[in-house]
Amino acid sequence: MPAITDQPLPYVDSLPERPAEAVTLVVIHCTELPDLLTAREYGEKVLYESGAGNSGHYYIDRDGTILRYVPGTRIAHHVRGRNADSIGIELVNSGRYPDWFLAGNQSMSEPYPEGQIEALRGLLAQLRREFPNLRGIAGHEDLDTARVPASDDPAVMVPRKLDPGPLFPWDAIVPSCGLERIGA
Repeated sequence: MPAITDQPLPYVDSLPERPAEAVTLVVIHCTELPDLLTAREYGEKVLYESGAGNSGHYYIDRDGTILRYVPGTRIAHHVRGRNADSIGIELVNSGRYPDWFLAGNQSMSEPYPEGQIEALRGLLAQLRREFPNLRGIAGHEDLDTARVPASDDPAVMVPRKLDPGPLFPWDAIVPSCGLERIGA
């Protein structure tokens, strides 16, 4: 079992509860931020009338450290349309940071370190034990395919979400995790 450190977000108790049986999907994200501290700051921002913000359930730092910000039995805001039945795992990775929607900045060049991928493998195995109906895995980009005007040229449409991106090693994760990739 991987070492998981609980660091609940300040608003975690206001997130709706759900039974473990409701979870059927894991969504892999990357933070598209420079570091874990910045990701935490973003997660703590209140964005909804309920007092909650956007956050994954788990965050895996580049060195493989795993933090739980939201228990899997609570619904976190991490992906449009699939929050109620999914767990979000955020991998610290700069992605397109800081110009997410700049037309000329739509490539992601930071690789995922082996320690981070090993920690993800361990976490996925643990989640399969905790959530009996967990069957699927998807990337954020597989589920949120919306396009938005580029920040530097509104005539150009760019992906709203591009994570975990082309450098994420799906071939090293999916065959061994026991989950079916959906939405790809």
